[in-house]
Amino acid sequence: MAYVFLETERLRLRAFAETDVDHLVALDGDPEVMRFLTGGTPTPPETIRARTLPRLLHDHPGLGTRGFWAAEERSTGTFLGWFEFRPLDDDSPAVVELGYRLNRAAWGRGYATEGSRALIDKGFTDLGVQRVTANTMTVNRASRRVMEKSGLTFLRTFFRDWPEAIEGSEQGEVEYHLLRGDWEQRRREQP
Repeated sequence: MAYVFLETERLRLRAFAETDVDHLVALDGDPEVMRFLTGGTPTPPETIRARTLPRLLHDHPGLGTRGFWAAEERSTGTFLGWFEFRPLDDDSPAVVELGYRLNRAAWGRGYATEGSRALIDKGFTDLGVQRVTANTMTVNRASRRVMEKSGLTFLRTFFRDWPEAIEGSEQGEVEYHLLRGDWEQRRREQP
C-alpha cells in the first residue's frame, strides 16, 4: 500500500505511484477539468508519463516529503484527483503552493476545501510552513471560493503571458495567501 500522508473524515491523501498513470490520463483528459488550465485541451498520455508523473513523484528536501498527493475517498478507495502542497523553493518549507485538481464526480461535495484545510493545518503544525499561496484564473469562481473557505485571503490580481490565450485569461489571475500568524490567530479565536 502507498504511503498515506494525511487522512480526513472523508479523504485519504497518499503518495503517487507509477500505477496512477491511468487515473491521471482520465483526470487530465476531461475537458471540463482542464477548462481553466488549457482551455479544455486534454493532456496527452505521453506527456503525463514523461512530465506529469515524475513531477508528482518528486520529493522536496526542504519539506521532507512530496509536494503532490493522490486523493482517494476513504470509504471506497475511489481516486478523486490530487492535491498540491509544494514548496516554491525546493530546499525550504517556508512558502508552499496549495493546489487541487479533482474529477467532476467530486465537484461540489466539499472535498477540495476539506483536503486544503487539512494540508494547511499539517503544514503550519508539522512542516515548518510560514506562508501558503494559491492562484487561479480570475474567472474560476469555484476555485476562488475553495481558497476563501480554506482560510486564504485575496492578495492580488496579476497577468502573465499564456502560450495560447483561453477564455477568461484576459482578466488575469488571482493570488490568495495565508500567513502562519494569521492561521494561529484564527485557531486561538475558534470556540
